[in-house]
Amino acid sequence: MLKIFEQIGRYFMLMGKVFSRPEKISIYRSRVIYEMEALGMNSIGLTAIISVFIGAAITLQMSISLESPFIPKYLIGYATRETMTLEFSSTVVALILAGKVGSNIASEIGTMRITEQIDALEIMGVNSASYLILPKIVATVLFFPFLTLLSIMIGSIGGYAIALATGIMIPDDYVEGLLFDFKVYSVVYSLIKIAVFAYIITSISAFYGYYAKGNSLEVGRASTRAVVVSSIVIMIFNLILTQLLLT
Repeated sequence: MLKIFEQIGRYFMLMGKVFSRPEKISIYRSRVIYEMEALGMNSIGLTAIISVFIGAAITLQMSISLESPFIPKYLIGYATRETMTLEFSSTVVALILAGKVGSNIASEIGTMRITEQIDALEIMGVNSASYLILPKIVATVLFFPFLTLLSIMIGSIGGYAIALATGIMIPDDYVEGLLFDFKVYSVVYSLIKIAVFAYIITSISAFYGYYAKGNSLEVGRASTRAVVVSSIVIMIFNLILTQLLLT
């Protein structure tokens, strides 16, 4: 238990260093753009592939389960949209990105630590925590909401495609369900969640990489711990944010 509190304390001390005033804004701006490409753009393909199949699977399962003549078919499209918007495209996408982006951040910074590159930055008078971590946090918090919007859109298209390909329901009914009782706040809720999750993934992964010790095996262990802890914290904050924003 004491070790947990020690880790939490070290985490907040590191975040204090991360959010100190940057020395040169122009350098940070170029690094944010670079990190957007490295951490965000490179995740578009994975997000799109998973979203289209999940949207198709939800539509297929709903069509099979809701076979009662008393249940309007357009509710299948409505259920697919709500599932993608409220939960999958924010929480589940965040868990997937925790594995891809989180492990990448932890291993990159961890490698810099064990090869003494971070020590070299400190000797040159550079705030290594802010220089290495802040652009990653800004990039993911700004870019991950775009991935969520993309996931919602592609998941909905996946549902339409499976309805069209299998004939399990009339595509027009599916589209009617997508438009039924649409609330903009549902999308806003999803974007708020993914922004919080982006910060969690990036900061926790950077924390474990920054304090990695030993050899390359320790970097691998730090990456694993980063993904596990990020995933647990995401699920905890998912409950908290749902309670705060939807009740």
